[in-house]
This record gives sequence, structure tokens and C-alpha cells, in this order.
Amino acid sequence: MFISFEGIDFCGKSTQVELLKKYLLEKNKQVEIIREPGGTEISEKVREILLDKKHYHMFMEAEIFLFSASRAQLVREKIRPCLERGIYVISDRFHDSTTAYQGFGRGIDLETVKHINNLAIGATIPDLTFIIDIPVEVADKRKNLKQNMDLDRIEVSDSSFYKRVREGYLKLAESEKRFKIIDGTLSALEVHNKVVSEIVLLEKKEYV
Repeated sequence: MFISFEGIDFCGKSTQVELLKKYLLEKNKQVEIIREPGGTEISEKVREILLDKKHYHMFMEAEIFLFSASRAQLVREKIRPCLERGIYVISDRFHDSTTAYQGFGRGIDLETVKHINNLAIGATIPDLTFIIDIPVEVADKRKNLKQNMDLDRIEVSDSSFYKRVREGYLKLAESEKRFKIIDGTLSALEVHNKVVSEIVLLEKKEYV
């Protein structure tokens, strides 16, 4: 099964990735954790470029191609081989982030974003995508609590940008059944329990 976690920065998705990994390992499943951008030697180098605050002048067209280049390498080098071997792949972000951030957030034409995504991933689409949804105001508060943390080039974006990104995620959730919105203001354990419930439900359907 291929599972992705999405949401605006500081929504808590990375915590959920780790909790799900622990749950699946306890069920004797093989698990591969990946993050976006990154996950391969080439993709990690692209990540360094994308998130470095020194590159504040990066144009949005360059940004979307860099994200997609990293993803294209990750899909072919890691994700597909793992899925072919029956390994659970859990991704901290995937192509929906590009739609939300570069499409809705930056304002790149959504049809163009769709074509770029299709080229990068082909038919490799998550079976389940969890959108950990929080209001931008909550994200701002969480960001402020981490003042000593070194924020990356994306995380320093303003609230108006994140409001567009969140709106994008909510619109995406209406487009396909694989999307499951979970209230990210709940406790980490409550969110995790909802995630597990959805996975168990999908697994039962596959065996029917």
C-alpha cells in the first residue's frame, strides 16, 4: 500500500508518519518511509537547493520543475521497486503538495501543474492520502513556538500564501475518494487512531 500525508507546514504530518510506521512494524509489515523532496541521493541534493533560504529569488517555474525532478527520481528509484516487493510506502508529502503549493499557492495554472505531475509520477498514485488539516492561525502559533528552529525557504512564507495552500488541499479533497481529511487540531494519538481506522477499512475492502 502507498500512503501519503499532506497538509500545510506545522500540521503534524511528520509525527503521523512516524506513528504509522511504528504501528505497521508492530503488525510485522515491511515499511519504507520517504520524504519530499528527497529520498534518494539525487533528490536530496535537489532538496538542499529548494529549501535553502539563500535561494529566496527562485522563480516559481524553476521551483515546480525542481520539486518534480526530485519526485521523478524518487518514484523510479525507490517507490515503485518497494511497492513491487509488497512493501508499505509512507510518504511525507507527494505530488499533491505540488498542486497545493505551486498551483494554488504560487498561482501556476492547474492544468499545467497536472501535466507536470503526470510526467513525474505516471500511474504511481497513493492508495490513501491523509490531509492533516489545521487553520493557518494554528500553524502560525506552532511556528512561533519553534522560534529557535531554522525555518526553510518555504516555511518562512506568509499567512496569505498558506491560506491559498490550505484552500487548495480542501479542494483537492473533493476530487478523489483517496483523500481523507483529518482534523489536525486533535491530539497526535487521536489523529493516529483515525489514520489507522481508514487503513484497516481500505484493507478490508481489498480482501472482499
